[in-house]
Amino acid sequence: MTNTIIWTVAILTCLGLLLSLVLFWVASKFKVEEDPRIDEIEKTLPGANCGGCGFAGCRAFADAAVKAGNLDKNYCPVGGSEVMNKVAAILGCEVKESAPMVAVVRCNGSCANRPKINDYQGAESCKVKAALYGGDTGCLFGCLGCGDCVAACAFGALSMNPETGLPVVDESKCTACGKCVAACPKRIIELRAKGPRGMRVFVSCTNKDKGPVARKACSAACIGCGLCEKTCTHGAITVADNVAYIDFAKCKLCRECEAVCPTGAIHGVGFPKPLDKEAVKKRIADRKARAAEAAKAAVQPEVKKEESNG
Repeated sequence: MTNTIIWTVAILTCLGLLLSLVLFWVASKFKVEEDPRIDEIEKTLPGANCGGCGFAGCRAFADAAVKAGNLDKNYCPVGGSEVMNKVAAILGCEVKESAPMVAVVRCNGSCANRPKINDYQGAESCKVKAALYGGDTGCLFGCLGCGDCVAACAFGALSMNPETGLPVVDESKCTACGKCVAACPKRIIELRAKGPRGMRVFVSCTNKDKGPVARKACSAACIGCGLCEKTCTHGAITVADNVAYIDFAKCKLCRECEAVCPTGAIHGVGFPKPLDKEAVKKRIADRKARAAEAAKAAVQPEVKKEESNG
């Protein structure tokens, strides 16, 4: 009995040593050398693992950046320019400056603007709610108010306003990671450039219904009238599917579109002074008058020329 136990232990020990040697050989033979810069970049990154860069986590981002050899398609929204400059130094390349972004809630459907027509009594989840029906109000495009975006934010930058029933973004905490954008089933949250000194203008509505239907559901909805598009002299506004959209790359922050919007669907944020709508409307009228006079003056010489030839 004793000899059997000894032989068993000896055989298992030898077998274990043999398998260890085999595993060591296999590990050495097929060892993949990892670039040490991956570890350096990972330590430089904020470690949020939020996925805002488009990768599963910070290490995946570091691996992709090292393999790419440049940062043309890689950017960490949480770390921003400061972190990306450090990453660029490790890789020995330059990083393109990117405008700071911030999450923007494009919905005017507050409790006051958008009356309820249904009483939802299910799971407090926008995703579940959206799968069941259009929402508590007549607007099928607006915020559902369950706060999936708040739960998705890892930085505490979002909260629900109990008075309006809409999410509020704390710009000082927002890293533009995009988690809230992905969490919203109605796609009312968008990442936009913060703008110079935090000033920006955007259409706070995504309702694609025709004007009368949209206005009936929400008193502050975009009705797709196109007045803002006609007023903008910078080509920054387009109206498609009955709703206006402002291209922040083209917007010059003149706020003329905000002044002429009949429903208040366009919001100006971060400006030092309140909008003087009457003053802006007068400026628009004066510009149109000057343009009309210039056009008239350009036509008169042609008329005189034709009369003299006749």
